Amino acid sequence: MMGNTKIDVGVVGATGYTGLELVKMLLKHPKFHLNYIANSEGATTIDKLHPSLHGVCEHKVVQADVDTIVKRCALVFLALPHKTAMAYVKPLIAKGVKVVDLSADYRLTQEVYEEYYVTHTDIENLEHAVYGLPEMFRHELKSANLVANPGCFPTSAILGVLPFLSKRQENTPVIIDAKSGVSGAGKKLSDVTHFVHVNENLFAYNPMLHRHAPEIAQKLNIDFDNVTFVPHLVPLTRGMVSSIYLQVSDDFDAEKTLYEYYKDEKYVRVCERPVDMKSVAGTNFCDIYVQRKKNILFISSAIDNLMRGASSQALVNANLMMGLEENMGIPEIAYVP
Repeated sequence: MMGNTKIDVGVVGATGYTGLELVKMLLKHPKFHLNYIANSEGATTIDKLHPSLHGVCEHKVVQADVDTIVKRCALVFLALPHKTAMAYVKPLIAKGVKVVDLSADYRLTQEVYEEYYVTHTDIENLEHAVYGLPEMFRHELKSANLVANPGCFPTSAILGVLPFLSKRQENTPVIIDAKSGVSGAGKKLSDVTHFVHVNENLFAYNPMLHRHAPEIAQKLNIDFDNVTFVPHLVPLTRGMVSSIYLQVSDDFDAEKTLYEYYKDEKYVRVCERPVDMKSVAGTNFCDIYVQRKKNILFISSAIDNLMRGASSQALVNANLMMGLEENMGIPEIAYVP
């Protein structure tokens, strides 16, 4: 993209946390013009939905409408629940609007998606969607019309495993013990995410059965039966750490292998000690550490679940789709202390 012409983009699903993070980044983006903000009700402004934007942005929030999106946007971010998203994707792609979908609707094959979610109603676009993990599919993302933005748990797990996939002993388990802040559960209140239950507490949820497990298995091309994924909810607002255990056989330097694999990647940082959530909070970085004990690898991977696990990764994908520099408008300074 040349010159000073800005690209009109929109956010559908501005009520949630990921929608808010997208709006915050797009307001400062040098090439994208936030021309459309919508949710299911409309008739409000973004600062009323999110008081943190009071005095910063008073952009109207309208009821989501495909025809209006087509008139006003070259690209749109869909921060919507699964099933709801595909109802927008189908007509938008048909009318020439590029889409970054933050739901699960286009991440999996039809068979696996329907086993863990609902019946898929847009098989044609499902077959052409590009999985939005730049470290795996950067070339394909540059020509994509539809990007399936990865889940937060799969992002941290896949990036941790990728450098060592060829070193893994065949048919041995990949064990992922992951911990996430409560914002990953979304804004809707439930018994599990109620303050009284979460505060000063820690617990596993959907162990072995979580629907991010097949996403991890499918993208790593590992048999699902060999992926043991146990997520935990921790009493923090944002952040994610995955502790990953792999069984390897070759004699190799794990630290050197990790460094060499990611040495040219802007948003993966190889660390000399186990990683932490705070150091990546508010950024698009994934920090990774590895340690070997005989034939077992311990891999520690940290991301901000709302950023690298959702919104900032979505913006990186949009940059690539529109021919922009990958890091344009992407936050890189952590919320520390």
